Amino acid sequence: MEGGVARNSVPPNSFDKSKVLDVKPLRSLLPVFPEAPNGPPFVCAPPNGPFPTGFSPFFPFSGPQGSPLTPGLNQNLFNSTAMPIRSFRAEPPPASNGENVQSSNKRKSVGPSSVKKKVKRSNDSELALAALTNFKPGISAAEKDDGNRELVENVLMRFEALRRKLSQMEDAKESHSDIFKRANLKAGNIMFTKGVRTNGKKRIGAVPGVEIGDIFLFRMELILIGLHSQSMAGIDFMPMKADIEGERVAISIVSSGGYEDNAEDPDVLVYTGQGGNASADKEASDQKLVRGNIALERSLHRANEVRVIRGFKDATHQTSKVYVYDGLYKVQESWMEKGKTGCNMFKYKLVRLPGQTGAFSTWKSIRKWKEDPSSRDGLILPDLTSGAESIPVSLVNEVNDEKGPAYFTYVSTVKYPKSFKLVQPSYGCNCRDACQAGNSNCSCIQKNGGDFPYITTGILACRMPMIFECGSSCPCFRNCKNRVLQTGFKVHFEVFKTRDKGWGLRSWDPIRAGTFICEYAGEVIEKIKEKADGDDGENNDYVFNTNRVYESFKWNHETESAEERSDTSEKFDIPSPLIISSKNSGNIARFMNHSCSPNVFWQPIMYEHNNEAFLHIAFFAKKHIPPMTELTYDYGIPRSDETESNNMEHGKKKCLCGSPKCRGYFY
Repeated sequence: MEGGVARNSVPPNSFDKSKVLDVKPLRSLLPVFPEAPNGPPFVCAPPNGPFPTGFSPFFPFSGPQGSPLTPGLNQNLFNSTAMPIRSFRAEPPPASNGENVQSSNKRKSVGPSSVKKKVKRSNDSELALAALTNFKPGISAAEKDDGNRELVENVLMRFEALRRKLSQMEDAKESHSDIFKRANLKAGNIMFTKGVRTNGKKRIGAVPGVEIGDIFLFRMELILIGLHSQSMAGIDFMPMKADIEGERVAISIVSSGGYEDNAEDPDVLVYTGQGGNASADKEASDQKLVRGNIALERSLHRANEVRVIRGFKDATHQTSKVYVYDGLYKVQESWMEKGKTGCNMFKYKLVRLPGQTGAFSTWKSIRKWKEDPSSRDGLILPDLTSGAESIPVSLVNEVNDEKGPAYFTYVSTVKYPKSFKLVQPSYGCNCRDACQAGNSNCSCIQKNGGDFPYITTGILACRMPMIFECGSSCPCFRNCKNRVLQTGFKVHFEVFKTRDKGWGLRSWDPIRAGTFICEYAGEVIEKIKEKADGDDGENNDYVFNTNRVYESFKWNHETESAEERSDTSEKFDIPSPLIISSKNSGNIARFMNHSCSPNVFWQPIMYEHNNEAFLHIAFFAKKHIPPMTELTYDYGIPRSDETESNNMEHGKKKCLCGSPKCRGYFY
């Protein structure tokens, strides 16, 4: 430390007590921390941190970056996991009247009614949070250090389910409370407290269970699965020998536009070092060869692999970013140059290792197609829907000379025959502008059990037995947040020729979990025609049947609360079976293939038209889906008591989904 010798030396002619008392400097003493067996280690944070009020800092936001007491994630500190002292704040004892005790001796004068409202809202928030945090991690100590694909997907799905639930609760509050703001940070706090994470052991190279091209919507997701453990800093590193500054090597970087990176080449990234940027309270300055910068310099000489995560603006949510894992790179050279501010900046040239699956290169191709659709190789039609949808759907074949699927009429919704038995009397709400979450007077919200089914971004919050959207007689705006299905899809799809499964469906845009994909459009029929001898089997193709047996899965956030409300059930409540045929007329849903491990699921939705409620089948993203990934759902298995089950063996088709959980066939 600069100037450290002068401050700690003994002045001349003074009595050195340490020689007699053997007193050691304070910095050499080991601090004692409370034990927190499930708590995570900590790495870095700015002094104030990106924290809303209402919860304490947690890994990786607490503790000074590069601290000598900061171990790698694979190390134990003093045989237990250390947590910052400030995170163990003493809770004030509750007052007899239920109010929170103020830290000051004097209380502010507040009217009785406002106090009661404030206390009630606070208590409701605390009870809701207590219920959300009451669940089991289900992850062993070994799995926290080293994961696999199934575990990584499980952690990400649980984080997203918790984040959506917190967002839904925040939307429903009359007066927004800091305790719920930035739901991704709050969800991350809960996940770490419960020990729901994996790949906590730092490593060079690939991370178990993480695949090139995987996308993430929050930096917190990168941390939970061990891809990049820094919450704010773009360079993650680990020590090679103890925790010495000069012996650290970089293990991952995030390039998301915060610095002057040259990131257009899909195989070469010129990355700018960290530090030196101007902020609200300081001017720009020269970067220093410390922390992540010296780690990248060390990686240049050691030639170790560095994981690269690239960040982009989300095409469907302009205020958000999408992070894509672009694979392994190596630092090839480094230099210093003047930046736009006139200050010196470190530059590092990273080159992608050959033979890896394309990730960023795919994003660049899609950007080109959007600017010039005719540049898409294998393009047959720029818009399969002929304008029936607000966003065009491309028809592409890069496999053979086939010019398209068999003729069908494109329709964007389901068609019911007259006087169909599922039609029920219904009346709309009386909201005059837009339905608001938490509005107890909105009849449509009350039909949904008092919860708004979608969060502010239009993402589905939870699977429900039935969702009720606003209909034609509701006076609320057409773009009311409770009309997600009716406003159509918001991403650019393409119908493409697969190599072995006929035609399929995929998207040019990244799709976040809970995004509405499309409706299953077609003609509602009374029953499926039975196959006759010599029938080619097309009578049963392009059919969706709600009465089939579908593989169960957990998508909502799980709790162990005894008071968990019944409307959180994921078991569908459909009045009677619904069968939709899209053989002669349908939409893009007819091209979605079966998978035993699907990335899309279906949800029943009702909304009113001419004072009658009609049932619709909507598809939503089960998880984050990278661009150009085939969209699939589970076709289900016929029930044993159904007519179509009389010839079940004849109706079996070989499954080619390639999933580790493939059951080998589908119907």
